[in-house]
Amino acid sequence: MRETDYGYLNKSAESLINGVPHLIANLANISALIYSELEDINWAGFYLSEGEMLVLGPFQGKTACIEIPYGRGVCGTAAKEDRTVLVPDVHEFPGHIACDCASRSEIVVPLHVGGRVVGVLDIDSPSEGRFTEPDRYGLEDLVSTLEREIFS
Repeated sequence: MRETDYGYLNKSAESLINGVPHLIANLANISALIYSELEDINWAGFYLSEGEMLVLGPFQGKTACIEIPYGRGVCGTAAKEDRTVLVPDVHEFPGHIACDCASRSEIVVPLHVGGRVVGVLDIDSPSEGRFTEPDRYGLEDLVSTLEREIFS
């Protein structure tokens, strides 16, 4: 598997969304970009906050859970604890929500507006241990771009 060029991914994302005022369209394009650029993934998309609930937003992959409470599963944990959660084996994660039983590893990065969590970027892989610390840093940089370009 080739290493993801997060510099390229981030620049591509910025060029797609710069000056475009449409949240859903931007998130749809970013999920498509991630899905096409990252190897060995089976889901890439967003959940957006509505109160203490995450609601399915734009994504690429199989159908997904529509609502996830804050604090439940990998996405809900990332939102509630306001931190990136990288899980090498989702079957070992307490309270994991199996939207797609083929998923084995997952990374979730919170999105912010004004310091408040407004959603998460969620990426799944069918391979155990797919996501690494370089993936964490690269995706956190991508989310920083989204926060600056879309949510500010």
